[in-house]
Amino acid sequence: MANDRSAARLSIVVPCYNEEQRLPHTIEQIERYLDGKPESYELILVDDGSTDGTRLIMDAAAERHNAVRVEALPANKGKGRALATGVATAKGSEILVTDADLSTPIEELDKLQAALDNGAQIAIGSRGLPGSRVEVRQPIYRVLMGKMFNLLVQAVLLPGLWDTQCGFKLFRADVGRAAFGALRTDGFAYDPEVLYHAKQQGVRIAEVPVIWRNSAPTKVSAIRSSADMFWQVLRIRFQK
Repeated sequence: MANDRSAARLSIVVPCYNEEQRLPHTIEQIERYLDGKPESYELILVDDGSTDGTRLIMDAAAERHNAVRVEALPANKGKGRALATGVATAKGSEILVTDADLSTPIEELDKLQAALDNGAQIAIGSRGLPGSRVEVRQPIYRVLMGKMFNLLVQAVLLPGLWDTQCGFKLFRADVGRAAFGALRTDGFAYDPEVLYHAKQQGVRIAEVPVIWRNSAPTKVSAIRSSADMFWQVLRIRFQK
């Protein structure tokens, strides 16, 4: 279908590292939902140095649908850096960042857009509010680790935000480009850094209850990634 990316209201940025199994379904779901809406959009798939067939899937999608664009890092840099790369090239007036597993269904986008329409500059999907619906849960040890991490984030960086780690966030484009443009964290702790620096600039952040379904397997190591994320939170708060 015709889709003028230069006039797009919405850019969707999806970071991908070795996602050949899950990515085709995610692309299909996003295209099916957004092709049914009147506004044009662009889907930016960022290859974070994949070593499987992810890039072939991306290139095929871009060949098939003119809303799809591919960006690529020369080697695996991490989810935060992949997102920053995609956000920097986004042309839409709103930028959605979402995980390649689409744990939050794309249909939840309407809730985040309503929050921006009501004055927020960033709307973040949340699993931790009344009205949130976790339909497929993580293993209990990951739930507990997530709660511990959130308590640290609230104590050190972002009091009042109950879930900074849900990978479904909508930014007004100027705010998103500024936040990701200043990003120093390459890995999984990018969320609190982006939100913390935005909050420091007086950006209005709305936390929105969404549907969420755990999708296994995960690339977040229970020990190594979690330890790095805890350290990064402290760095973000106390860096000069």
